[in-house]
Amino acid sequence: MKEKIAITALRSISPLGDEPSQIWENYGRDSHFFAPMTFGGNTALVAPLPKDLKKGIAALKTSEPKYKTLDDSVLFAIYTARKAVSDAGWSPKDAFGVNIGSSRGATSLFERYHAAFLEKGHTPTLASPTTTLGNISSWVAHDLGTQGPDISHSITCSTALHSVLNGVAWLQSGMCQKFLVGGSEAPLTGFTVAQMRALKIYAEHPPEAGPAHHYPCRSLDLAKTKNTMILGEGAAMACLEPQGAAKALAHIVGVGYATEPLQHNVSLSTDAVCFQRAMKMALGKSSAEDVDAIVMHAPGTIKGDLSELGAINKVFGTKKPYMTGNKWKLGHTFGASGMLSLELALCMLQQQRAVPVPFVPEQGQPQRLERIMVNAVGFGGNAVSILLERA
Repeated sequence: MKEKIAITALRSISPLGDEPSQIWENYGRDSHFFAPMTFGGNTALVAPLPKDLKKGIAALKTSEPKYKTLDDSVLFAIYTARKAVSDAGWSPKDAFGVNIGSSRGATSLFERYHAAFLEKGHTPTLASPTTTLGNISSWVAHDLGTQGPDISHSITCSTALHSVLNGVAWLQSGMCQKFLVGGSEAPLTGFTVAQMRALKIYAEHPPEAGPAHHYPCRSLDLAKTKNTMILGEGAAMACLEPQGAAKALAHIVGVGYATEPLQHNVSLSTDAVCFQRAMKMALGKSSAEDVDAIVMHAPGTIKGDLSELGAINKVFGTKKPYMTGNKWKLGHTFGASGMLSLELALCMLQQQRAVPVPFVPEQGQPQRLERIMVNAVGFGGNAVSILLERA
């Protein structure tokens, strides 16, 4: 990186809530946010948004006639982007860029339109424009009134951190002075859950009796014998500006990315070569000992968790940073997950306290939290690592 990039605002909606103080308070609890939900007669554990947030999204949907036809993934992004831009003090005159990604996009809306097509043989007029992936950033840019570039993309579960990469590149090129980046995902549908179950990675419901019953997603439990991934929903947005911004919350001091050749669609090598390359690139000339903690991707699957740990062992050796994650608490939010992990890292830097995973052996609180690495990886072995530094 040519220079540090400042994060001047970061807002989210997730099962933890939408206010920073509320989110940090929920991180301080050992409880998770999973509940059973029924999809067409089948029940699965999921992590939905709180009811009050659902009401806020519903109110947004009815605030303007044109918003009534939008999918929740778009509404989540609009709701969260408004808060982030307000916190940063940006205005449309800034002509800031927008890059918001999603793994699935307008999942629920697409499924409803397709069901109607199968029944009636034709689709509603707005079926195509409201289900394209570019729908997310375009509507956010429209809602905020910015005239800067707007980009949408999907790189599965590393989507949000790829948005950060793009924002950094635009800022360091000098082509834009401010960039809104993030991810949004509303995947709690029967078809999406069925796809994850078909991969045999989803947590059982009801969970088996025993200690795991209390924490159905065993993210970072390296002794688990079954896959335990659970879906959650949410969105998170960060406002990026060049170094020197007046009110930086933290600085991005390193970015890394890599893709590894795969033997099949969802595989990772035993020690995740893509993660090794991404973390080394993010470190740059910094010493591995300068990293105080890692917020891991750790989806709660046997191979996913072990592969990432294998990569960390290769890069950091015996002096591994404090390792943590949030999917045991709020689930896997696909394209939004990387930014929610970045939010956890930011909270830890600000509060100077590492958030433990309750069923993971105690690692001991770090003496300092100055630099935290955040990891994400998606189907296809697309890994991203971001190195954050305390402001």
